[in-house]
Amino acid sequence: MRKTLTANLLLSTGVAAASLCAAAPAHAQIAEPVEGAAPQSSADMSTPPNESIVITGSRIARPDLEVASPVNVIGQEEIQLRQPNSAEDLLRDLPSVRPALGPSVNNGSNGSATVNLRGIGDNRTLVLLDGRRVVPFSLDGTVDLNVMPIGLVERVDVVTGGASSVYGADAVAGVVNFITRRNFSGVDLQANYRISEMGDAAQYRLNAVIGHNFLEDRGNVVLAVGYGERNDLLTTDREIARFPISSTTGLFAGSLAAVPTVFTAPGNAALGLPASSFGAVVDPGTGLLRAGTAADTYNTNINTYFITPLTRLNAYAGARLEINDHIEAYATGLYAKNEALIQLASSGTFSNTYRLSLNNPYLTPGIRNQLCGATDTNPAVAGIQPITPANCAAAGAAQGGPGTPGYIEIPVIAQRRFTEYGPRGNPIDSEMFQIQAGLRGKITGNIRYDLSGQYGETSQTQLRENWGSSSKVQQALRAFRNTAGQPVCTNTANNCVPLNIFGPEGSITPDQIAFIDLDARIDRLVTQSVVTGSVNGDLFGLRSPLSDSPVGFAIGAEYREVTATARPDAPSQIQGEVLGTGARTPPDFGSYDVKEVFGEILIPLITDSFIHNLTLEAGVRLSDYSTTGSSTTWKVGGTLEPIRGFRARGMYQVAVRSPNILELYQAPVQALSNLTIDPCGGPSPTASRALCEATGAPGGAFGNIPQPSSGQINTTTSGNALLDVEKAKTYTIGAVISPDFLKGFAFTVDYFNIRVEDAISSPTQNDILNGCYSQNFNPSQTPNNFCQLIGRNPLNGSLNGQAETPGVILGSSNLGTIETAGVDIGLTYRMNLGEMFGGGGDPGRLTLGFNATWLDYYNFQATPISINRDCTGYYSTSCTNPRPEWKWNARATYQNGPAEVSLLWTHISSVEYEPIAPSPLPALDVPQPGTGAATFNALRPEFREIETFNYFDLAMKFNVTETFEMSLLVENLFNKKPPLVGSGVGGTTFNNGNTFPSVYDPIGRAYTVAARLKF
Repeated sequence: MRKTLTANLLLSTGVAAASLCAAAPAHAQIAEPVEGAAPQSSADMSTPPNESIVITGSRIARPDLEVASPVNVIGQEEIQLRQPNSAEDLLRDLPSVRPALGPSVNNGSNGSATVNLRGIGDNRTLVLLDGRRVVPFSLDGTVDLNVMPIGLVERVDVVTGGASSVYGADAVAGVVNFITRRNFSGVDLQANYRISEMGDAAQYRLNAVIGHNFLEDRGNVVLAVGYGERNDLLTTDREIARFPISSTTGLFAGSLAAVPTVFTAPGNAALGLPASSFGAVVDPGTGLLRAGTAADTYNTNINTYFITPLTRLNAYAGARLEINDHIEAYATGLYAKNEALIQLASSGTFSNTYRLSLNNPYLTPGIRNQLCGATDTNPAVAGIQPITPANCAAAGAAQGGPGTPGYIEIPVIAQRRFTEYGPRGNPIDSEMFQIQAGLRGKITGNIRYDLSGQYGETSQTQLRENWGSSSKVQQALRAFRNTAGQPVCTNTANNCVPLNIFGPEGSITPDQIAFIDLDARIDRLVTQSVVTGSVNGDLFGLRSPLSDSPVGFAIGAEYREVTATARPDAPSQIQGEVLGTGARTPPDFGSYDVKEVFGEILIPLITDSFIHNLTLEAGVRLSDYSTTGSSTTWKVGGTLEPIRGFRARGMYQVAVRSPNILELYQAPVQALSNLTIDPCGGPSPTASRALCEATGAPGGAFGNIPQPSSGQINTTTSGNALLDVEKAKTYTIGAVISPDFLKGFAFTVDYFNIRVEDAISSPTQNDILNGCYSQNFNPSQTPNNFCQLIGRNPLNGSLNGQAETPGVILGSSNLGTIETAGVDIGLTYRMNLGEMFGGGGDPGRLTLGFNATWLDYYNFQATPISINRDCTGYYSTSCTNPRPEWKWNARATYQNGPAEVSLLWTHISSVEYEPIAPSPLPALDVPQPGTGAATFNALRPEFREIETFNYFDLAMKFNVTETFEMSLLVENLFNKKPPLVGSGVGGTTFNNGNTFPSVYDPIGRAYTVAARLKF
């Protein structure tokens, strides 16, 4: 699957040439190279209108667009062709972007949409608005793309070579800078509506922009208001996701939390059932427990989302006024309100351990006798003294609770799905505002200053509706029948209603649901204050003897303070109290401030001499964090253009990223992750009894430990206040070809290389499981450091449960290393067909474009005792989302008069499931895959590879009048269906509906109609 760099460069050149000949590529989302773009507004608020442009990636104003770092631009034309509902829609399919949180993430989402350049983490990608920071959405410091005023955005600059010395430590992978329209005067009204061919997944957007110049254009005010809605798409609305499919059998793979109830403790053997049974299922017809089958498990895709719903409202206001020739005042304000909804299958008792009284009013005599017999057979599992037939019968007749003569209760894992409750809702409402004011102007004719202050807040309310209270379930299970034959709780406080978990669907009545009902709440608040001052311009007229262009410079200082708080309600803070969470949500608080000074210099060494141009540039940023102390980030690079239109460029950068608040201060919490096969699970475990018991499995449970419920296990994560900075070294080397004799043509090729050392990371789940249980990793089969990071359910030995089951513990440290490298290719060609071919009339204009990334490698080593995991071209629980070697966008646009037709081609190369780890293992620092043989061989062969995917989108636009235009967009023109990989690969966050919906379109063919009125 891997190719040499030379072969791929040759291939990329051939593809680019073929794209021109075949007329199948295009123009921008295709983010086109900046040399082929024509930005119409300043890229930074520090640059006033009609002045030299400040390109994203540098603070030095310059009259040209020559840059040493690769910068791609998504222009206004592309934005109109794409008709995005949100900023995330613009970025998701870019070759340099790896899908992150967004509308296709349901289980694991926080309601936001983020961007992940180069796939090294969205916390290493900096998002800006007009060159300024945006207040983060959450404690991890990431920005929610949903707040961007998409109707006002003129273009998006994407710097993919790192930009930490210019903007700060977060920009290790690069910067995404949303540039708003400046000096806008008039009215611009836009509306669009999209719906799938199947009549669902609808979304629409309304935007209004109003601007006015005044005082002879010395002042300007602008107001932009946008509203959008995105309807949900349920997983069960598509054939691929009607029900969860096992990645190992290809058959239905439901949850053991089902209806009727499934007992997984006492275990199958204790109940006299085959070890291969899917637990012991309550049979309401016979009043007995029988061997469960796959058909008894629950379809967890019911009520879950492929596309999560969202309602967006945002407003942006800006004003500027030139007070005199040296002072201009400006101010902006941004407000956004987003209402997102995450939804999961109905709540239940799941793998929680409860004490069941043997005189429970709904417990049949037959099931009571079976439970008594299992307890008698295996008292160590039950945790009580053996039960005889006599005391079992007496316990069933007891008239009261603990302390009543004859009363006995036993620990059980009785998994009942509360379908009567409805789905678990997780609405997340967030509000964000950010205000900024400043002064800027000229110190001299060639030197400018900018001083500004900024404050922003993001507040978030996350509700959990219809989840239920675990303590009330326990209270409702301690019940008996009184002398009148009525079911009553032994503890009648708070109007307790006994809970019937032994009947069919519908046996849990509304009053029973009302008693266990619990809606939990978590409030979060993030604030950011920024004070920035900078000066840029010509360095006092200093010039190289071989250049007429002056040396440019920028210097400045910045102070930034960030605080973040999470305030959960009381039930959320109790481990396991909120059913279905698997974890408590502790209160978190953290803050840091940073003082920085920065400087850049741009030196034109040679201009129009024996070579056309030679320019050097350098930059440095000194930072002092309250959490990690002082650090230095710097860059050095340049461009060489021997003859006009043929340029080489390169940039080397050293970045230092300080840990964010979540990485430092998050309290331990549990979450869910996918696992197909538990090494200790099933009747024939691959791990040894000694290791399974050393990691928490009870004695006697070996060979009877349930496999992961719903293919998911518990994981525990936490912050680490001792974390230090991580260090990154990045460099890019490339070329730009845009000759004068080929007007409208630009071709760029850039090699990128990123290495992050002392990376803030944690071992992958498979690092820990394989490191503990696999003989390939642990020949002695004795407990090691990895085994200390596994905590099993003490009742049945599984990796499922609540407070008593931490599962796999994913602690963070500065012991990681991340490495990635590859090649970016960009091409645009605009042709006036009349000028090209001559002849009469106007045959129109053709625009071609191509934007591609070839991934040479991506390697990640979490700790020195973990393998250096090679995820190039792979997907798995450890590698998560598919990481294709090739990804490109190509567009061909033909315009003639008022009509325009455009075809977009998105290509994703084939990927494979992460291969089996080599045996014997090479040195741990050698890049290698890491899947255990048992896991890999258990996968269905058809789920071990995803074929190459090609998507085509057709856009048509027509200018009805000079002020009114209409357009039609057909996405996924050939109705390409997503790949089926089952529910057990890729991790819970990104594997949804048996596929990867953030990479491969689950909606199908969809139509968007749009209208725009400008005057």
